[in-house]
Amino acid sequence: MKNKWQLQEAKVKFSKVIAEAGEHGPQYITKHGKESAVVISISDFRKLTEKKNTLSAFFQESPLYGIEFDRQKDKDREIEL
Repeated sequence: MKNKWQLQEAKVKFSKVIAEAGEHGPQYITKHGKESAVVISISDFRKLTEKKNTLSAFFQESPLYGIEFDRQKDKDREIEL
């Protein structure tokens, strides 16, 4: 289970790199010893790019949406400036 590949080796074993990404997660491609690219599975890619809900949609979908809460109004506090 290898997850770092030199560019030349990744070119030659591209099918293996893709298979490893699907089975074991992201595969890092290095060029001159520095990471320069990542190969990920399509399922990982979709997770990263799927549209996320907005904060307001999150609250609207909450089971607590629409429930009225009783609030006690505190008296104003005096502060010295």
